[in-house]
Amino acid sequence: MSMFSTGILVLTSPLHVLPLRIAPVLSSAAQVVERTLYVHLHPGLNLGTGGQVRPAYIPPVVDLCALISRLYSNAADICAHLDVRVLLSNVRAQSAALSGNVGPFPAPQTLSHSPEVVLTDFPIQDSGQSSLVTQCLQKYAGHCYVCKPSLSSVLLYPRLKEVEEEDDRGGRGTLLKPLETFGDVVVGGTFDRLHGAHKTLLNISCLMANRRFVIGVCDQELLKNKVLKELIEPYDQRVQKLRDFLNDVKPSLKYQIVPLSDPFGPSISDPELQCIVVSEETRKGGEAVNRKRVENGLAELVLYEIQLLKDAHHADIEEEKISSSSLRTRLLGTLLKPPSPQPDLPLDPYVIGLTGGSGSGKSSIAHRLEGLGAARIDCDQLGHEAYLPGTSAYQKVVREFGPGKRVCVVDAAVLLEAGWTYLAHEVWVATVPEEEAVKRIIQRDGVKEEDAVRRLKSQWPNAKLIEHANVVLCTLWEPDVTQRQVLKAWTLLQQRIQTRREETGSSP
Repeated sequence: MSMFSTGILVLTSPLHVLPLRIAPVLSSAAQVVERTLYVHLHPGLNLGTGGQVRPAYIPPVVDLCALISRLYSNAADICAHLDVRVLLSNVRAQSAALSGNVGPFPAPQTLSHSPEVVLTDFPIQDSGQSSLVTQCLQKYAGHCYVCKPSLSSVLLYPRLKEVEEEDDRGGRGTLLKPLETFGDVVVGGTFDRLHGAHKTLLNISCLMANRRFVIGVCDQELLKNKVLKELIEPYDQRVQKLRDFLNDVKPSLKYQIVPLSDPFGPSISDPELQCIVVSEETRKGGEAVNRKRVENGLAELVLYEIQLLKDAHHADIEEEKISSSSLRTRLLGTLLKPPSPQPDLPLDPYVIGLTGGSGSGKSSIAHRLEGLGAARIDCDQLGHEAYLPGTSAYQKVVREFGPGKRVCVVDAAVLLEAGWTYLAHEVWVATVPEEEAVKRIIQRDGVKEEDAVRRLKSQWPNAKLIEHANVVLCTLWEPDVTQRQVLKAWTLLQQRIQTRREETGSSP
């Protein structure tokens, strides 16, 4: 089956059945779409009539919140490589839909990525109905969204496992409860590496907001205690990803994204806000917001709580919930950015420039790499000649250790300061939080805390080192965790070296 970069999935199953079908539908969709999967909800849509099926607004109901959460949770388990986005342009309270003079969907919505294929879970009774449903599906998608001119269509239902529908007690005969909506809604968070839990929070907030959605994004002081804070995406990058996502999800809303330098931001001063959406772990923060609002003479906000999404793939050092800190941890040992081309540097040996601040565990990592087969060069033991600009000591050492070894690790505290990056194929950085580095220096060297802090302050900070890093490793946790990181980094390195050899036609 052909693979498409971007697709739109039209879900037509009734709401009481759809939660049971999400997992197999996403699994099938992931075999067709490889990058971005938009999800359009229209329970009860009949694509088998043969006539024109026009888009129509569906009302926001409580069940939609649970469905959205279920969808993102299943997506994280089944197709984490896909950027899944639930679209809400066609979800609107009847009063809001009727307030304007124009009908629903006056013009197709332009998405960040134009869909190349439209998929659906609509059930066909026999194969002869496929062509009719396919044509109807394409027309429907074209009415809703701006799609590629050569839009393809795929009916997922024939490939889905049969899911036994629930009886009337399960919801078919149950009246769906309307969702309470508000004019202005607010949320706050770091929103680093936008993931399923973020998307759930944002989607439900968009569902509840009718006019304005205020999003506070943590910056500066609020990032200091985050795990692997140096790997947090820059503020502007996080904001741009938020805007792209929100403009896809519900472009009719007014979005106000503001930086947060304290835990409250505009939530305690904006009189027009009516609701704050929180998670189980941030509910206390929402309650603190209301106490501040009362102190400021403002009405309390309605607290709407959503459940945390469990991370079925979390490791022992990661959180059980889907979180940005876990995603940052998984970046350790991977290639964060491609190495700069070094055309004058021979492929043999492949040189890794390893650096890191005092107490970072740099030498420990070098020894681990040596145990995996790399030649290790300890620049601290070569004498000060190795640090002098323009000397040939470095090149001599590489030549000495090079033959027979495919990888050479140069353990150099001043690799970046000395300007040696042009002599290495890749730069690897060892890091630990500053407070941990201070403890290690005190224990290792028997110095006072102020001396350890002074030593660290005289070196490049972690953030500056990581700016130049192709690969980052962290020795904060137990030794076996460090070993797993190094082994992952080594395995991926061997793949890169092999690819380079194939591209250049050189033999090992």
